[in-house]
Amino acid sequence: MQQLIYFFQKYRYFLFFLLLELIALTLIINNHSYHKSKFVSSANSITGGFYNKVSSLTDYFQLSKENKALIEENIRLINKIEQLTQSIDTTFETTIIDTTLYQQKYSYINGRIVNNKYAHVNNFLTINLGSKDSISKEMAVINGKGIIGITEDVSTNYTRVQSILNKESKINARLKNSSYFGTLSWNGKDYNVVQLFDIPRQAVLKEGDTLITGGMSAIFPEGIPIGSVYNIEDGVNSVSKVINIKLFNDMTNLKNIYVVKNFHKTEIRKVEAREDE
Repeated sequence: MQQLIYFFQKYRYFLFFLLLELIALTLIINNHSYHKSKFVSSANSITGGFYNKVSSLTDYFQLSKENKALIEENIRLINKIEQLTQSIDTTFETTIIDTTLYQQKYSYINGRIVNNKYAHVNNFLTINLGSKDSISKEMAVINGKGIIGITEDVSTNYTRVQSILNKESKINARLKNSSYFGTLSWNGKDYNVVQLFDIPRQAVLKEGDTLITGGMSAIFPEGIPIGSVYNIEDGVNSVSKVINIKLFNDMTNLKNIYVVKNFHKTEIRKVEAREDE
């Protein structure tokens, strides 16, 4: 306290000068519109810049929350599109939409990959969805760029997914610009490239053509992107060719996914079982 008193005594004239300057500055600003507008403008610029920095920092820390909200909204839109797609009946070039009864075939559940292996011959992923989320075996796993794999082993909270980078993986696929079907597999070499087999030699295709899911199974909906033709090799016999497909997905950098539920899968399986008898 003694030092504070000493400070004021020592610098009393200087402090009194600063007080008079502050009073004079206040009078000038309040009594002259030009100076007042300049002062307000400068103050707004300073505080605006400060608030902008704070806002940017807050937005950065809320990116995860915003991303989650966007994913949930995307899921709602995907499911709504699926409902509308299944309810459209085209007859004599007239489109009729039944808005009272949706015959939805697929629904989509969003999740995240918590473990991803891609450096082995038979690779698997782990996702943060399980039986509590209505996940079961043989469900398609995709993202916005294309296919990822098929659910295999399900626990309460987690599911192991057989990656498309797995030599045991066999997926029905077709060329987008034709009706020729083939089997998608992986030779265990390049994690960016998979192989399409059983495409007839008469199929017309070229590098850059898009490959999509064929829809000939109860797992993947038709039309999910896979990749593009990278190059074409001669097959093991004279009637087929091996087509190398460069994946749209970077399988080393995956996070958010969708699991596709086919409401008709059980019925399809029952019919197929009868055919096998």
